[in-house]
Amino acid sequence: MTGTLAAVAVAPGKTELQQLPLPPLEAWSGLLSVAVTGVCGSDWGYYQNLPQSRGPVVLGHESVGHVSSIGAQAAQRWGVKEGDLVALEEYLPCGHCHFCRSGDFRLCNATDWRLGGLRYGATGLGVAPGLWGGFARHQYLHANTVFHRVPAGVSPRHAALALPLSNGIEWTYLQGGAGPGQTVVIQGPGQQGLACVVGAREAGAECIIVTGLSNETDRQRLAMARALGAHHTIDIEAQDLLPAVADLTGGMMADLVIDCASGGPQSVVSAIELARKRGRVILGGQKRQKVPAFDSDRIIANFLTVQGMRGHSYESVELALQLIAANRHNVHAMSTHSFGLDGVDLALRSLVGDGVEGAIHMTIDPHR
Repeated sequence: MTGTLAAVAVAPGKTELQQLPLPPLEAWSGLLSVAVTGVCGSDWGYYQNLPQSRGPVVLGHESVGHVSSIGAQAAQRWGVKEGDLVALEEYLPCGHCHFCRSGDFRLCNATDWRLGGLRYGATGLGVAPGLWGGFARHQYLHANTVFHRVPAGVSPRHAALALPLSNGIEWTYLQGGAGPGQTVVIQGPGQQGLACVVGAREAGAECIIVTGLSNETDRQRLAMARALGAHHTIDIEAQDLLPAVADLTGGMMADLVIDCASGGPQSVVSAIELARKRGRVILGGQKRQKVPAFDSDRIIANFLTVQGMRGHSYESVELALQLIAANRHNVHAMSTHSFGLDGVDLALRSLVGDGVEGAIHMTIDPHR
């Protein structure tokens, strides 16, 4: 076998199926036979922007598959063997900087594609050997790949939930400090918001409130939030958000507010307003614009902790895989649709409500 089939984003909103050459096996590299790759909410932004900035690119960074070949030195370093079912992280850290050595490799500059770093699902075909994304039958395994073994009995399709769920675990209780007796408000019912519902449930939060919009997509996602264990959902276009949360909390407001919304900066303002005194605010949804009216005095007056959030840790991915293996909180229900490589464009459009209905977490099966 000298080539593999891949769905290549060749222009914003345009995908082509192409036969791409397989890279030669080297001592420090390997090859993954992709079983499935999850479709992340961030893939829509990549689809619109990366073909212009980086040229044709194979998207997809929630890869699950079997190690099909592995170099001798890579085998010693990675601790995996041919045939192992693994889930990959998108990060390709350098391994030697301060952040890597202290265990927080997601902050390594080598993982930041905006700074020219390599990252699975965001590196162009022009960077050898080209197979950097999971929307293909094979994916290149770089020397610095971060692996997680998939627990026995877990299907690849459900294992692909590991990265989105790990974000929810990371944001909600590893960093957000959610726990028993607490109220958690989650703004935005997309994949990350729903993962935070699961994280809040796992942490034992007493009251979980999820907010969304009136459109059909959010209505379906708010229903999923309730199925995963949210106690209340609020349509912020039909209800006044702050009074609604005040009523549900007896005027105390939220111990933890997690902003997962991907719209405008208003949700940053409301996140700070929703937090009780000594509360915590996690900002996870990128706005790509400035907040026009930011009242920093409220942070001081209410003794708030406000934290920006970036991705997941190794620990949170391992915890997510354990949670998936036990199907705690019915997390398997988040996996709603699967497509072949010829359905990549449809899956990506479904992220923004322009494809299949009811999509929560979708996967691409390159062998369909």
